[in-house]
Amino acid sequence: MPSLPRPTAELTADEARRIALRAQGFLGAPDRRAGVRGVLRHLGAVQLDTISVLARSHELIAYARLGAIGRKAVDAAYWTPSPAGPAAPSPHAFEYWSHAACILPIEEWPHFAFRRRAYRSRPHWSHALPDGAYDQVIKQLRAEGPLTATELGGAKRTSEWWDWSGTKVAVERALMYGEVVCVERHGWKRVYDLAERAVPSDLLHDELEDSECLRRLVRLAGQSLGVGTRADIADYHRLKGEQVDAVIADSGLVPVTVEGWGRPAWADPAALAAPPRGRHRTTLLSPFDSLIWERARTERIFGFTHRLEAYVPKPKRVYGYFAMPVLAGGRLVGRVDPAREGSTLVAKQVTLEDPRAVPSVAQALLEAASWVNCTHVRVERVAAPALREPLIRELARSLD
Repeated sequence: MPSLPRPTAELTADEARRIALRAQGFLGAPDRRAGVRGVLRHLGAVQLDTISVLARSHELIAYARLGAIGRKAVDAAYWTPSPAGPAAPSPHAFEYWSHAACILPIEEWPHFAFRRRAYRSRPHWSHALPDGAYDQVIKQLRAEGPLTATELGGAKRTSEWWDWSGTKVAVERALMYGEVVCVERHGWKRVYDLAERAVPSDLLHDELEDSECLRRLVRLAGQSLGVGTRADIADYHRLKGEQVDAVIADSGLVPVTVEGWGRPAWADPAALAAPPRGRHRTTLLSPFDSLIWERARTERIFGFTHRLEAYVPKPKRVYGYFAMPVLAGGRLVGRVDPAREGSTLVAKQVTLEDPRAVPSVAQALLEAASWVNCTHVRVERVAAPALREPLIRELARSLD
């Protein structure tokens, strides 16, 4: 790492935690006028994932910050373009590789030019590209307009999720290169279109140098985190540490120290200008929420170890298949592994950090149940058995 400038501020651990919560949209009144699109632009990236327990992760991200908004309205906000006027409808978002597969604000298309260039020069791929498949996909999209992989000729050769067809390999390669873009989904299926047709003309370019792209993404990461270490900032859009080092001094972020962090940090100057105030959200968090993307950061800020166990063999799971952390009072106070059975939200396993968290967990469960149109909540297992009955009583009391 290069030599670091002197810190401009010293933050307590509590100040850093509150700054992080506000930056992620969990402290203070939510901006309901800006809605889902405002959340997307505020966070800079919303992760997608195939798992759906209560809802898809990208729906849970908006719900956690805005409350029980309609699920259809969430998808529509991401994918529905602005109404047609003199020009063609303009998309609000596109899908690309950021922290993972993410929904990104459309205005950030130029700032991922560095990644598109890197993909174009990548020497090795896990899926072989059949001869002629790439040109055929581009030709078909140009002739027929936006299509799903199925409409292009099929996504898989067999039922195995990894066994892509030649068409799927080609269209995904074209998406990584930036010749094809996904600006909407039908259900869970990507709809592919030519970037030249779907991306607004003023954004459709790869003219920015790598350094300018990286500077923008580092600044955006710092703003979305509020305060973070080099590793935190790099992880947000999955940059390399040396890429962050090369631009952070010119990114607009300022160096700070944070009590107990034991490493240098950088902050958004706007986050330092006014103390974070306001109401805390009480909510269930998707395991893919950007508040808890980076495990070391989550442990450092909240003293909370978070790990998705969906891909862990069932006998080795500790907290459950899709354990959702519970945020309350600016703390992570427990976990709920949920499921749905008809009109009942089932808390298959509840893990509480402290008995005082019982009312908050009950509140989070009831709000989530209402959002997904469940009229009942059933608690199965509580890691501390003595807290099961208090939780059930609290749920019943709140329903009365």
